[in-house]
Order: sequence, then structure tokens, then C-alpha cells
Amino acid sequence: MTSLPVVNQPVHRCGALLEHLARRLRLRSESVLAPLGLRPRHLVALTVLRERGGSTQQALASTLEMDGTNVVGLLNDLEAEKLIERRRSPEDRRRHLVELTEAGAKLLAKAEFALAAVEDEVLGALDYDQRESLYGLLRQVATGSAEACAEVAACDEAPLC
Repeated sequence: MTSLPVVNQPVHRCGALLEHLARRLRLRSESVLAPLGLRPRHLVALTVLRERGGSTQQALASTLEMDGTNVVGLLNDLEAEKLIERRRSPEDRRRHLVELTEAGAKLLAKAEFALAAVEDEVLGALDYDQRESLYGLLRQVATGSAEACAEVAACDEAPLC
């Protein structure tokens, strides 16, 4: 069996390498979050709440791209540890407002400090400028991918695309 020549293909493939590094980051991150009583999904929810200064439960579900039922379970976990507070919206009693507590903000800062050490470990071969370049390139790819997905979605809805 003869192999077909590969034309106009890059010499290096990034997918497997990115997957390997993502796995290393994920496993190490989970190991430093576990003693803090956090899972990655908790960290993401706490981060969103800090960045937004709070959120409605429904908006949080949308941002996290989670089913409302799963968000309730996630928030139950965080509320049990007094990391968030939920209360009824004064404007619409059917809605719940979710806010980060002081304890939640402190634990989030501690988790971020631990995760910075994980990044230092996994990306230790890169200096500061190289890490900034890597971040910029990854952000460009992620943004480009998001824009491409939005274009495909818009095209799917348009009759003549």
C-alpha cells in the first residue's frame, strides 16, 4: 500500500500537544482545588460572580451553559459552604439573585493563587514574554473560533447562506 503525499500541510500538529498540556493543567488544577473543597465548575461560577458583582440564577445558567437544574445543584454546594448567597429579587420575586460572599471571595483568591503555581509548574519552560505571547495566540484562536461558530450559527438561520 502506497501512502498518499500530504500537500500544503504544516510540519507540526498542535492538537495532540494542546490536549496533553490541557490534561496536565486539568489534573494538577483538580489536585490543588480538591483540598480547598472546590471543583473546576465551582471555580468558574465563583469567578463569574466576582466579575459581574453577582448575577441572577438564570443568567448564571446561561453564562455557564448549564441546565438550570444543574446550576441549582452547583449553587447548593456553594451556598452550603457559605461561599455564595441567594436571595429573591425585590423587583421580581420569581428570580433569585446570587452573590459572592466575603468567604467566597477569599477562597477564590486562595484558589487562584494555587492555580498560578500550577501554571508556573506546567509552563515553567517559558519566560514571561513567551507566556504572554502564548496567551495572546490562544486568545486569538479562541476568539476566532467563537466568531466562526457565531458565523455558522447565523448562516444556519439565514435562508441563502
